[in-house]
Amino acid sequence: MSTGTGTGTGADDVNHRAQTVEAYRLWWQHDANWYQGVAARFGQQVANEINAEAMRKVALQVGQRVARRFGPLPDTGDTGKDLEELRRRYDECGERMFPRELRNASTEVEEDDLIVLTLRRNFAITMVRMAGSLEGYQCPCTDVHAGWSEGLGVTLSENRATSCLRDGDKACRLLMRVGTAEAEG
Repeated sequence: MSTGTGTGTGADDVNHRAQTVEAYRLWWQHDANWYQGVAARFGQQVANEINAEAMRKVALQVGQRVARRFGPLPDTGDTGKDLEELRRRYDECGERMFPRELRNASTEVEEDDLIVLTLRRNFAITMVRMAGSLEGYQCPCTDVHAGWSEGLGVTLSENRATSCLRDGDKACRLLMRVGTAEAEG
């Protein structure tokens, strides 16, 4: 008879992962229902604004933790190499904030200063849909990326979505263009 406090077998590890995923689902369902309650009492725009503010704050903390773990971003003079490292750090932020079990995402460097995140599955959209709040819901993705960027010490000159799962697109496609000193001046 197992008490669940042992060193763990393969079956226990699988069960633990399933329980962890279920806990995530329940918290996302809570979040979606919370959003729906705010929208019902104070309006959809207020719910969207509060949701975006909260997501940005969490994303900032995630970006800061990743920055502490990996240290300062390199400035090697090789833009491609430096952007590849930044892309890797955005992936790390995504993994910490939205585990693989809840999303299907990838990032790639497309130009000298552009990182593209493609999200093929977003559990938040699923939970908001299940809570009956998809109509009028505004995705906080750009706020999440702004928070990650700030936490990583990066300034973006562009942060926008070109497609969104919420709108029925096959994937979210998000563009993050890194700012330059000339563009910011």
